[in-house]
Amino acid sequence: MEDKKHSSEIEVDLIEGAEVEVKGRTIDVKGPKGGLSWKFKEDFIQLEKKDGKVMISARSKRYPLRKQMAIMGAIAGHIKNMMAGVTEGFTYKLRIVYSHFPMKVQVKGTDVTIDNFLGEKYPRKAKIFEGVKVDVKGSDVTVSGIDKEKVGQTAANIEQDAIVRKLDKRVFQDGIYIIEKHGKLII
Repeated sequence: MEDKKHSSEIEVDLIEGAEVEVKGRTIDVKGPKGGLSWKFKEDFIQLEKKDGKVMISARSKRYPLRKQMAIMGAIAGHIKNMMAGVTEGFTYKLRIVYSHFPMKVQVKGTDVTIDNFLGEKYPRKAKIFEGVKVDVKGSDVTVSGIDKEKVGQTAANIEQDAIVRKLDKRVFQDGIYIIEKHGKLII
């Protein structure tokens, strides 16, 4: 039987322009667009910064379990997204589509309000997360920020708030749809 090589460490290369500081299971990332901080709740991991890399390793002497390796990979992805956010930022683009009733979409405080959606009397409201900027120009909505989770959830809130219910979706195709996620077309 062949002995498979297992690695209990995952390396994440630092992105130029991002300053990373590791304190226990807390990681702070600063860059030209701002700063992010995250405390990982998993107690079996150990974070360490050395030689221009962030090392994610399991604390146990034995090889980590498959689930633990999966979690370590997710943490590595989260750290990469934090570094990309503080250096480049994230942008989602949405398109306002209507054929029956003209919608009016605008930003009011911490909400995006959608007036006259399918002729409804009362406006629909979608929550904007802290640190996220929403711009409405004509039929285009741009959601941007440095935290990928908050930007994506804000875009999803806007899209979910303009869903047609109790009508034939083949006829009533009105709504607000995500068309681009951080430079990648969804169409």
